[in-house]
Amino acid sequence: MWSGYGMTGGRRALAAGLALSLAGCVSPPALDRAVIEYDKATNDVLAKQLLLNIARAHQHQPLHFTGVSNIAATFNFQLNAGATPALTGPTGSLLTPVFGGSLSENPTISIVPIEGEEFTRRLLTPFQESKLTMLLRQGVDVDLLLRLLAGELRLSGGDQAGIHRNLPADADGYRVFRQAVLHLSSIQDRHRLFVEPLLFERSWTLPADALPAEQLAALEKNYQVTFDPARKQLTLTKREVGRIVLTNYDPATLSNEERMRLQQEAEQGADNDVSVDIRPGFPGGEWPLHGVFRLRSFHNVLNFVGQTLDDMPEYSVARHPATPEVRENPVETLALTVGDEPDDDPSVRLGDRYYSLRPEIGYQWNREGFRLLCQIFQMTMTQFAQSGAPVITISK
Repeated sequence: MWSGYGMTGGRRALAAGLALSLAGCVSPPALDRAVIEYDKATNDVLAKQLLLNIARAHQHQPLHFTGVSNIAATFNFQLNAGATPALTGPTGSLLTPVFGGSLSENPTISIVPIEGEEFTRRLLTPFQESKLTMLLRQGVDVDLLLRLLAGELRLSGGDQAGIHRNLPADADGYRVFRQAVLHLSSIQDRHRLFVEPLLFERSWTLPADALPAEQLAALEKNYQVTFDPARKQLTLTKREVGRIVLTNYDPATLSNEERMRLQQEAEQGADNDVSVDIRPGFPGGEWPLHGVFRLRSFHNVLNFVGQTLDDMPEYSVARHPATPEVRENPVETLALTVGDEPDDDPSVRLGDRYYSLRPEIGYQWNREGFRLLCQIFQMTMTQFAQSGAPVITISK
């Protein structure tokens, strides 16, 4: 009962229980809001940094990246509870509980410049075929992907043999490159573009007495061993996974010798070469293509997009006569606007000009291209290096 200046033990327990219940109701929504808002802010920073570096490439300035390495948000809950006499007259003894509370958030955000030898090497090293095939298997448009990542197409055989650069300044080469990637896109639209590694078997023949029993037992773990008693020979066979080839047929239908020939040809190229083999008799075979796409680095990707804004603008290229109608063949790989005011979100300002994604007309090529650019950048990044790099800490 009310004692003048306090509460009984039962009422204190009731007040404490209600206070804890109030804290439980306040905490999860605050955490949910914080996680979502910080995630949005971090993603917005990434998008604007990419736009900013495209703007730097356009203005021939050095590229630079900064990342959010850590976000530590501290929530302070302050709760109070009490009781006051109910309005039941001067002789009343009933109590009415009174509760109050407040919530404050104190985030600490650590910002680290992304620099150093390892990141610079990743930025300047051309992409390897594994990253391109990983994206193609997720359903990315081959036309969009190769226009961003490939620097040139090297064809062998036929009237168009030679190096065709993905560079508007190279008029003939640029036309063939654009037509080739558009032709691959038409095959992909028909679900007949294969992005598969070459699987083949290598065999070695040895005299039966060349290996002791212990070595032969060890080899059987990795090789298929067959014995020819008539010739007293051992044949060691191993199944291997080779390079990736873009084809309009299933490579598994080829003979082992043919797959080995394609593998030997691919091994003569660089690590950033992706083989292409479009053959007659299959969808898209009206225009056979045999050669390699040579991939470029992420640094060159940004430079390409920046330079095509002004120095080397892209232009329309009609499809090859053997290519069927395709849904998308935009003029620009990634269309941006540069002006005195922001045109769309995201946008950044560098100097006295704003850089924005151009609003879409008809289909979401630009949005998909910029989303793909963000994914490629994430594949380029490594763990943030904390040691030796200055860290800026902002505490609200």
